Amino acid sequence: MTGGAWIGWRQDEDGVVVLTLDAPVADANRFSADFSDVLEQVVERIETTKDQLSGIVIASTKSSFCLDSDPSGVLRAERTQAGALSAVLARDAALLRRLELCGRPVVATIAGDAVGDGFALALAAHRRLAVDEPTFQLGLPQVRLGLLPGRGGLTRVVRLLGISEALTEVLLEGKLLGVERCAKLGLIDELVESPDALLPAAKAWIAAGGAPRQPWDREDYRMPGGTPSSARLAQFLPAYPANLRKQLRGANFPAPRHIMAATVEGAQLDLDGAVTVETRYLVDLMCGQVAKNMVQAFHVDLAQAEGRRRAAGAAPFRPQRVAVLGAGMMGSAIAYLVAAAGVDVVLRDVSLAGAEHGRSYAEGVVGRGVERGRMAAAEGEAVLARITPTDSLSAADGVDLVIEAVFEDAQLKADVLREIDAHAAPDALIASNTSTLPITGLAESVSRPADFVGLHFFSPAERMPLLEIIAGKQTSAETVARALDVAALLGKTPIVVNDSRGFFTSRVISSFIDEALAMLTEGVPAASVEQASLQAGYPAAVLQLTDELSLELMRKIRNQYKLAAAAEGVPWESVPAERLVDAMLDTHGRAGRAAGAGFYDYADGKRTGLWPGLSKLAPTPSALPPLRELEERMLFIEALESTRCRDEGVIESVADANVGSILGIGFPAWTGGVLQYINAYPGGPAGFVSRARELSQRHGSRFEPPDSLVALAARGGRFSD
Repeated sequence: MTGGAWIGWRQDEDGVVVLTLDAPVADANRFSADFSDVLEQVVERIETTKDQLSGIVIASTKSSFCLDSDPSGVLRAERTQAGALSAVLARDAALLRRLELCGRPVVATIAGDAVGDGFALALAAHRRLAVDEPTFQLGLPQVRLGLLPGRGGLTRVVRLLGISEALTEVLLEGKLLGVERCAKLGLIDELVESPDALLPAAKAWIAAGGAPRQPWDREDYRMPGGTPSSARLAQFLPAYPANLRKQLRGANFPAPRHIMAATVEGAQLDLDGAVTVETRYLVDLMCGQVAKNMVQAFHVDLAQAEGRRRAAGAAPFRPQRVAVLGAGMMGSAIAYLVAAAGVDVVLRDVSLAGAEHGRSYAEGVVGRGVERGRMAAAEGEAVLARITPTDSLSAADGVDLVIEAVFEDAQLKADVLREIDAHAAPDALIASNTSTLPITGLAESVSRPADFVGLHFFSPAERMPLLEIIAGKQTSAETVARALDVAALLGKTPIVVNDSRGFFTSRVISSFIDEALAMLTEGVPAASVEQASLQAGYPAAVLQLTDELSLELMRKIRNQYKLAAAAEGVPWESVPAERLVDAMLDTHGRAGRAAGAGFYDYADGKRTGLWPGLSKLAPTPSALPPLRELEERMLFIEALESTRCRDEGVIESVADANVGSILGIGFPAWTGGVLQYINAYPGGPAGFVSRARELSQRHGSRFEPPDSLVALAARGGRFSD
């Protein structure tokens, strides 16, 4: 080992040095201060002994090549530390530059994932080899954390691919690419069949006279597609920021803008100058609040949600055979998920034709996967073979997991659960995919309420990453543990909530939709409501989302709430949104997209524009509120409702609230989630409370901050687990 740890040095008889990345006491190699120290020693040794070397091969002992550096430091980065941060990044970039200028051919051999700064290391090699394994992922995903690639990663990708392709293929979306795609782009030079073939292929290239020079260090280098000063590119370049603005829709995501700026500015400089520009933009992001919010959500909180501890002593659970009840879109998607996880599934509907139609949903998903190269044809056939459509309950005899996914009606769900109870295995886990109906009440329909749990999937279930696990009053800790095992089996990120009407996600998103509809009743133009939701950073405009969900479904759920409230002796207070939904349905016959008419007009199932009649549903206000106030009304109402959920014990984990709000119901990612939004609001929780009271005075008591939040602000605290 060189430096005592991290990088092994072995010089073979042919003069090739094999540098082996092997981070101590870690399951993956990552950039860190320790790694940089050892890398500096290695680079110095290469420089002083290069006359004795014929080439350098970089390999890894881990299952991955090298991953991104730990972004947790961003949470502590302050503007006053910008100089120190720049120095750390500049030092690492300089080490990689010295490596590629060492005068000996350097080959990176990749037998696993190479991500972020780990991929930047590979890009500094003169040649990159990878095992032809479709599961390996490579790329620069830093934009997903509100950052941009540093240590020369952005700069080298731009010089390899050119401005346009670098932005669209790698940088702006932070896509992780398969090795085959990387090879087609030119990010990987050669694919080999197995890990054992990497070193011989690397040595063969070195022995054949592999050049120790990067393309951009050659006198004849020309940037693919041209530089910003070239006539061919200059005529299209002004459209780039305009297109980016259109994609961001005014939302608060500075990282893509910084990436574009660093790309274009750096393309006009030599590599060292471009890396300096890249570093300055990265440090600016690291010191900003948006990156802190996104690192908190997608690094800290997500890891906590995915690493949730199971109940002590609970036996691991992997179902052998599953029954999905209801072959609508949700049930069909769940059946596909189970089959794709390698488990046999019975898809039951009231008719065989309905069940077979549900299986056709899986056929469509598989067909698209095969067509796009994400799935082998044989694999797709195996998935479909695991799905058995049926109209018979006896086909579900002995299943050890039941997932009920019928229409959101309490009586219907109760009837279906009562029927399946006698067919499932005596110790089967029984779950309902309800989005609003209390689990404790539904548990009365099964003989073992302790084994009953809510599994709330989000549509489309095969793509949405979240699974909301709902524990009823009698749900056992072991049952929750088994539900967490199901989430892991299906590749879902779980959050665990306690029982209530609407649980966490449905309750919070309902407050968002109700607030938007309240704006319409005040006379705010529908276009302004939509624009405000997009500029706030929601992934879909709120009225568009409402049409997708269906106003008819919203009313049916509301009526279920009313019946429950009456049974509990709780008064029901009508809200403006409720009256608007009734008018849309009863007076105008506009139920949403599925009905061909909602807040939008439709032709052949496609939106053609907002319904002009919306302007007649409310008086024209004397003055329109600022767009920023409309944005904050949506953000605040969800944050306040989340705080109430926490007060009531519906959701106990701050991490779950943040992750669930982003992954499940589309709360803007730049905020870091509903409770992080309060933490990070200017002035912290105290500033949030002050602004909430202003909104309460103008728009109603629903914006009045709960006592718990007022107390938190008064003591200078913040939400944390």
